[in-house]
Amino acid sequence: MTDDERKQAVQAAIEGEMRLLDPAVRAVPALVLELLDPEFTEFGASGRRWDVDSILTVTSGGSVSAESPVEVSDMSGVLLAPGVVHLTYFADNQGRRAWRSSLWRLTETGWRMYFHQGTLTD
Repeated sequence: MTDDERKQAVQAAIEGEMRLLDPAVRAVPALVLELLDPEFTEFGASGRRWDVDSILTVTSGGSVSAESPVEVSDMSGVLLAPGVVHLTYFADNQGRRAWRSSLWRLTETGWRMYFHQGTLTD
């Protein structure tokens, strides 16, 4: 795999991550489903374990508003293997600050989030 292909894979995962944080996307379950792997799991900053069905309840419930979008910084990614990207970043959602980590994998329908974890910080 070339450096350009690696960069493209990481960029595709970053674009997917940012779409999942977009209030307009989060408000439409079908759009969220396009970005989540059917085997998606999350260990949330709350300590709760989430799956596709439970996360759809949160995302469609307006957990992120257009007036106060999640502020993202320090986003970086690395290609772990062909078709698998690991992203890390810092997110501030209305004062709730957390380090975030996601695994994205390439499927027949495109890049989809397979795993996510958030860890609260000061």
